[in-house]
Amino acid sequence: MTDATNLLQGLEAGFHEARGVRLRVFRGGEGPPLLLLHGFGGAAWNYTEMAPLLTGRRLIVPDLPGHGGSGPLPAPSLTGFADVVATLLEEPVAVFGHSMGGVVALRLAERHPGLVRSLVLAAPAGISSSSRISTIFLAAVGTIRPARIVGRRVDHIGRSRRLKRLVFGRFEVANADVLSEASVHGFLRASELHTDALGAGLALARDDPRRSLDRVTARTLVLFGARDRQVPLGDGFEYARRLRAPLRVIADCGHLLIGERPDVCARAALEWS
Repeated sequence: MTDATNLLQGLEAGFHEARGVRLRVFRGGEGPPLLLLHGFGGAAWNYTEMAPLLTGRRLIVPDLPGHGGSGPLPAPSLTGFADVVATLLEEPVAVFGHSMGGVVALRLAERHPGLVRSLVLAAPAGISSSSRISTIFLAAVGTIRPARIVGRRVDHIGRSRRLKRLVFGRFEVANADVLSEASVHGFLRASELHTDALGAGLALARDDPRRSLDRVTARTLVLFGARDRQVPLGDGFEYARRLRAPLRVIADCGHLLIGERPDVCARAALEWS
């Protein structure tokens, strides 16, 4: 697997200019619109395994600013991310956000309630990521960009059980063996393209969504991996409590649940959209 254009089969890549940012966005499918938002250091390609399962939906899958093929925001903030994403939408949509994408989804629902019909927050960041330790970690990852190094060896990693375990470890997933070759490409392929991962990480660390959750009125589902070592399950309980939302926990699953259990995530997205 070497052709990056095939990572989101059936979706067509295009570009969208808004607020001084050139966004790369993948679109395709027929049916009610569903917006997919990836996490910190990720890209639209993160949904490589999940997107084909979302039959009967018209998908909108952008690279967030500073990630993948999208340019950076002049002044990165999660509010800015949400406002740029809002310019992609011409009608109300269902939104599925993973990790940092979950916080962007919350900001979108708060600031543009008329554009968001429902939310699925998959391992949403935003609570623990505002701690001092998480701020240092996000800044380090955004500066060093370790995924850029492994991204150059993605062909080897995708085919090697040993390398998958080494790269993803237990911090990212519960069991690296369940990641398909396509999923590995989806998570690592765009890492060399990022233009401002540091800005995104600092924006995430500065943002505490708890201050404005009472303004989110969209119907919401919280989805978590039971063995998430990156964002604690306790954050899921707090989000669910504050949003008065149900919480679904996926057994034997870590933080990258959209690649570990794309079937469960897709089913939740379809049921909730």
